[in-house]
Amino acid sequence: MADKIRIKDIAERAGVSVGTVDRVLHKRPNVSKDALEKVERVLREMNYQPNVYASALAYNRSYTFFCLIPKHASEAYWEEIELGVMKAVEQRRDFHVNAEIMYYSRLHSESFVDTYTECLSKNPDGVILVPSTLELTRDFTDKLHARRIPFILLDSYMPELNPLSFYGQDSFQSGRFSARMLMLIARDEKAIMLMKQTKDGKVPSKQQENREVGFRHYMKDNFPNVEILEVNLPLDEERKRYDGILERFFSSHPEIHHCVALNSKAHIVGSFLLKTNRRNIQIMGYDVVHKNADCLREGSISFLIAQHAYQQGYYSVDTLFRAIVLKKEVRPVNYMPIELLTRENIDFYHRSMI
Repeated sequence: MADKIRIKDIAERAGVSVGTVDRVLHKRPNVSKDALEKVERVLREMNYQPNVYASALAYNRSYTFFCLIPKHASEAYWEEIELGVMKAVEQRRDFHVNAEIMYYSRLHSESFVDTYTECLSKNPDGVILVPSTLELTRDFTDKLHARRIPFILLDSYMPELNPLSFYGQDSFQSGRFSARMLMLIARDEKAIMLMKQTKDGKVPSKQQENREVGFRHYMKDNFPNVEILEVNLPLDEERKRYDGILERFFSSHPEIHHCVALNSKAHIVGSFLLKTNRRNIQIMGYDVVHKNADCLREGSISFLIAQHAYQQGYYSVDTLFRAIVLKKEVRPVNYMPIELLTRENIDFYHRSMI
């Protein structure tokens, strides 16, 4: 068995010292070219496969990964990411792996800068990151690259930043999927409503931006005559003023029966519809946050698209662990399922056990 091959056996067969074999196996310096070739030849002949787990345990050092995500209230999407991160850490305790969650405000660019500056000051071994804008995020990731600190992107895929890996949906295809599902029940409509939340006229994440591109792409290809009416609920606006914005819109557009929110806040519209008893209007949204799930069960939301946030958090830590601690290659792009939930199946939607 390969795992029973001893360093002593390799040294004797190669005609070198045990210390030399140890340096070769752990890629340490101070090995002559001749000795290196002898050891590597013997390793090939003996089909030696190192026990990476045992080696990592024997190394006996600690690792701290930092996870930077947006500040949030009690919302299941981000909470599930955190739970996934901590579960993965719990399963790697023997390897002295730890994680620290750090939060930044998506409404203020300086908050992102302050948070990543603090992160860098703590000398992380790896970083899990929900990115801000491309420009701001690049400032951070350039510093990570300079320090050779691997990082994983969640939520928004920005390949130009050269992350170690990405976990999240294919947001363009997700947007197309949402349009297709919506139009299964709205195909006879002349107009639909698109609810957006913006800061300074921009949506807060690249993921939502790409979803909208995919959504509009599908609509242009398949329903070019259906008008898409936008309603903006500004992120920096007081929540209590949203009802006024929605009341004015629906009063002015009684023809609207179907809406879509390409973010996790469909419940804002869903709750308004329930309060005003507008039972002839349906909305489609994203993510199994508690308020969305409640509106789905009450009937004001027709569909939710889920994306396994718990697994994203878990696998991000696991990927850093395999790359940094076990020195293994990892897959660079990991797209999550695009799953459709209704009130008939939401109670059967559980995070997959890992």
